[in-house]
Amino acid sequence: MDIKDTYTEVFLKAANEDHGTEKIVNLRAHWWWNVRNKKDGGLRLTDNAMSFISDQASIKTYKIEFPKDFSVTPQILLWLDQFIESPYYIDKRSITVLREKSAFELYLFSGDVRKMGYSKAMSKRLSQDLPQ
Repeated sequence: MDIKDTYTEVFLKAANEDHGTEKIVNLRAHWWWNVRNKKDGGLRLTDNAMSFISDQASIKTYKIEFPKDFSVTPQILLWLDQFIESPYYIDKRSITVLREKSAFELYLFSGDVRKMGYSKAMSKRLSQDLPQ
C-alpha cells in the first residue's frame, strides 16, 4: 500500500464508507491523476476525488487563487508533482490543497506556483552541490 492508498482510506473513513482493500484499489484510477506507485509526490486529485472530499468526507481544504496572468504549463505540473506534499486539486484559476503547511507555502508565493517551483528546485540543486 502506498501513500495514495493511505489517503484514499482516510477519505473513505471520513465519509463513514467501507474502506476495504478492494474498494481502495478500485478508486485509485478514479481519484488520482498519477496511478503509479511512488514514494513521494504524484498526489494530484481528480474531479471525482475533490467532489467526494468536499461533499461527503467534509475534509478541510485550502483554496489558493493563482495570479491573474498565470497559466498552468507542463513544467508547473511537474513541479507540483514533485514539491506539493499533500493531495491537491488544480484547475485553471486555483489550486486546492489538504495540508495547512502546503497552503501556507503557496500563500507565501501569492499563489504563484511557478515562483515556488523555481525556489524549491534551486534549493534542492544547491543542497546537492554542497560538499558533504
